Amino acid sequence: MTSTLDQLRNLSVVVADTADFQAIEQFKPIDATTNPSLILKQAQSPVTQELISKTQEQLASGVFRSVSEAALDLSIRFGFEIAKRITGYVSTEVDARLSFNTEASIEQAKQIIDQYAKLGIAKERILIKLASTWEGIQAARALEAQGIGCNLTLLFCEAQAIAAANAQATLISPFVGRIRDWYIAKGETPSSVETDPGVLSVRRILDLYSRHNVKTIVMGASFRTADQVLALAGCDRLTISPTLLQELEARTESVNALPKSKSSGEALPEIDRDTFLLQIAADPMATEKLADGITRFVKDQETLESLLVS
Repeated sequence: MTSTLDQLRNLSVVVADTADFQAIEQFKPIDATTNPSLILKQAQSPVTQELISKTQEQLASGVFRSVSEAALDLSIRFGFEIAKRITGYVSTEVDARLSFNTEASIEQAKQIIDQYAKLGIAKERILIKLASTWEGIQAARALEAQGIGCNLTLLFCEAQAIAAANAQATLISPFVGRIRDWYIAKGETPSSVETDPGVLSVRRILDLYSRHNVKTIVMGASFRTADQVLALAGCDRLTISPTLLQELEARTESVNALPKSKSSGEALPEIDRDTFLLQIAADPMATEKLADGITRFVKDQETLESLLVS
């Protein structure tokens, strides 16, 4: 009998929400990602240990001008190892401390592309991962205009999705689980996956994009349960942890794709900066989770840098 995971692969592109090389080789995802958080989680693996040791030696010998430069080089070399194991995109994160600096984000993105090119990885295989702040989205707009694809992450609301589409971002990563976490923390536990606010948020974005013929790829992310994943079957891409991939591989129930809305024939309206910021401010969940996500990424960046100088 065909596994639930195999059925899902026929409806959505499955992406590995991990930097575990063994899991990537086992589940053979199309795309994958690298960032300081994932590198830290894999710090004990032989490949990662070797990369960290080499970076520490180079930093100590003066190869890098700063520890942040060393950490970026490590992230790219880590991404290179992932790229050898998959056929699709490798998303590589711009330093989260640049989340509110458009020009610095663009500069670092170009540096990432250049360093991958020196390793033989074409820019067409790289997505620059940026937080979905107004400044991050405008960096994506400029980069996309120069042929550099972007993955806008930490996306929690429709305003961010509209701005990302206006910027012609290659891909967005709306977070399912973190939205659900916020509502549960407020005492609003969904009764079923059909009332899950994270699932419903992504469905609304999919509907919006379908009605306005938006080409930006929607990749559901941050799943807590396999049922959340299945509730979004048919979403362009789904990034799934190894634990949930294993569960889906063991299950055999039928999987049905979400119905797609018909095009209205109308272009998606532009959203300006003031409207974007006002809509974010009016959404306490989006405000809190965006800030929390950036803070977590910054903390992991600083932890990785501390590891490199230890």
